[in-house]
Amino acid sequence: MSDEKPARAPIQEDARIDALEARLRAAREREDQRNRPQVKGSDANYRSGDRALASLLGGVIGGLVIGFAVDALFDIAPWGLLAGLFLGTVSAFRKLILAANTRPAEPDQRQDSEG
Repeated sequence: MSDEKPARAPIQEDARIDALEARLRAAREREDQRNRPQVKGSDANYRSGDRALASLLGGVIGGLVIGFAVDALFDIAPWGLLAGLFLGTVSAFRKLILAANTRPAEPDQRQDSEG
């Protein structure tokens, strides 16, 4: 083409733009670090809630199954079923009360036992 230089020289990047990009990059890194989840794995409250739900369901369903089996074996319907349901519910609530009265482990002890 032509050996002539263009009338305007390209504008060099401004130092302010570089500084702005560096500040934006630092702000993004801080925001990513701030939004990162702090707890790894499941929280202790979720675990205790899952344990309580499993205890209640296991007690009631287990009592129903055992009560139904007793009814079928001894032909005493519905008393075996009712007794099994009652005993299963009582055992589930007993387990919940014992779990509620147990002191949770210290955070440093819990990490040692999990890892």
